[in-house]
Amino acid sequence: MIKELKGWHVLAIFCTGFGIIISVNLTMAFQAVSTFPGLETRNSYMVSQVFDEERAAQEALGWDVRLETTGDILALYIDDDIGPVVPHIQAATLGRATHVNEDMIPVFRHDGTKFVATIPELAPGNWNLRLAAVAPDGTDFRQRVVLRVRP
Repeated sequence: MIKELKGWHVLAIFCTGFGIIISVNLTMAFQAVSTFPGLETRNSYMVSQVFDEERAAQEALGWDVRLETTGDILALYIDDDIGPVVPHIQAATLGRATHVNEDMIPVFRHDGTKFVATIPELAPGNWNLRLAAVAPDGTDFRQRVVLRVRP
């Protein structure tokens, strides 16, 4: 026996489908807002006024900055055309780009060629080191260094 598709059946199917779509969208929006800090700077207008000057000063340093990890050792290489550079590191935060739950502050020491820090072993994925340092000549240096940890 074949049942007849009535209007209230179609309405129920329609409401269920859109209910699922709306609930998934609300869940995703809530997760996005609750896990991302969203604050890069307190006053973006003031930062934008000196952005070009600061970028030019940083580029004039000619530094090549890169990260490597081996087990629980994080290595930060800062080099210029001559060789290793030893700036004063003001702040360094290692974490994910999308949330702050796994953020950590590595304590770097210079071993003659690179900065090294002992950290917990990193899970696979993309990690960012938000670095603030001062060059020997007094130039402020800020950079986000990306580290890709392979499984």
